[in-house]
Amino acid sequence: MSSSAFYDALEARPASEREAALRAALPGLVRHAQERTDAFADLLRGVDAHTITSRKALAALPVIRKSELLTRQQRDRSNDPFGGFSAIGWRGLTRPAGAKRVFQSPGPIYEPEGHAGDYWRMARAIHAAGFRAGDLVHCSFSYHLTPAGSMMESGAHAVGCTVFAGGIGNTELQLQAVAELKPHGYIGTPSFLRILLEKAEAGSIPTDSLTKAMVGGEALPPSLRDWFAARGVTAYQSYATADLGLIAYETPAREGLVVDEGVIVEIVRPGTGDPVPDGEVGEVVVTTLNPDYPLVRFGTGDLSAVLPGPCPTGRTNMRIRGWLGRADQTAKVRGMFVHPGQVAEVLRRHPEAVRGRLVVEGEMANDRMTLKVEVAGGPEGLAHRIADSVRDVTKLRGDIELVAPGSLPNDGKVIEDARKYD
Repeated sequence: MSSSAFYDALEARPASEREAALRAALPGLVRHAQERTDAFADLLRGVDAHTITSRKALAALPVIRKSELLTRQQRDRSNDPFGGFSAIGWRGLTRPAGAKRVFQSPGPIYEPEGHAGDYWRMARAIHAAGFRAGDLVHCSFSYHLTPAGSMMESGAHAVGCTVFAGGIGNTELQLQAVAELKPHGYIGTPSFLRILLEKAEAGSIPTDSLTKAMVGGEALPPSLRDWFAARGVTAYQSYATADLGLIAYETPAREGLVVDEGVIVEIVRPGTGDPVPDGEVGEVVVTTLNPDYPLVRFGTGDLSAVLPGPCPTGRTNMRIRGWLGRADQTAKVRGMFVHPGQVAEVLRRHPEAVRGRLVVEGEMANDRMTLKVEVAGGPEGLAHRIADSVRDVTKLRGDIELVAPGSLPNDGKVIEDARKYD
């Protein structure tokens, strides 16, 4: 494959070279987070940054989930709307000036944008979707409050594209712009692209200039991708968040998503910070090499799994299967909340346990829960001792079912709510 197929040489470098670069960057990143942000000075207190030189060492650090980020932001609103997680701000805050923009996501959660070009690193995904310098991009992500529009526009500019800032809504005006400006491609949600194309068909409005799309924010099922293809639009997915920027992106190989060069991705067992074996479904945890917003082991709450081997396109970074659901599987059982972390604590108390899955069944107000535990044999009375641990940790009684290793579904679920709500 020609070098022009890649955004830069980083995508095709030897995997060992990439891993060495990431390991070399980790101590400085951790030290920077400790010294420049109040949140990580607290969360990583006592951690010697010089020792964080491997994925194993990184995995020993705590996972920071969005709920904790929101809690700290709410607590510190009066003097730091970023909750101590940002290394940049503006005059009047407790941190140095340096923010170019500030955005608000649902919560509300506030995110900074620094002055780096392509701050969210979206160019790599946009390039992989076939966009090139000189293309006109029709961007229909929101430009208000949330950073989605700016994320995509800055990435498109880095590729060398011109951008029509369509934003959201105003379908008729956006369709008029497509017909009159004749953009080469679309960036936005797949659902709005479908709306545009359906309305164009109904009104005999030409949209044949649109031949490619880079979509995000929603799932892109194969049926919808094929629907776009039948209308001459080749669509690719990206996986990004307002906190982290680009995490992974689809390539012409159509085999999972390739991890971005500016992040370290781990897949951990939901409710814990423990990495799972490659191929097993777990929560996506990301460390971003962004000095302005240095998130270390940030739990996305999304489920995915590592795909073995490199991408057939020649990109050598890790691949993940894409979005497979949400990791937050909290269930309310007989008036008590049960969390994946509690299931993990029960299993941690019993070394014989390989994996576990708490199944909640019955009808509301008549719940029963069964913890299915994979064990490769075990001492007599193990099920009884696990049941005691369940009662101790959750304050609820539950049945225990010991099953063979590998018999539980590989779907990332730690708590399965199978109750009937009719």
